[in-house]
Amino acid sequence: MWKVIYIAPTQERAERIKQQLADNGFLCQLKAAGTHRNGKASLIEISVPVSEAEDAYEVLAEHGFQA
Repeated sequence: MWKVIYIAPTQERAERIKQQLADNGFLCQLKAAGTHRNGKASLIEISVPVSEAEDAYEVLAEHGFQA
């Protein structure tokens, strides 16, 4: 199972966060959420396996990606 740990406001930010997580050894996936505008999602959910969620969130917090 996957758990959403962050909702990014743009695709670019979601990709940066995904890369940060990958650099720290986490599997993650992106999923469009919210309404679409100009063919792009307005919000992007970032998910990790449930077993890694707490550790992944700590990595985000350490790098300034806080909710």
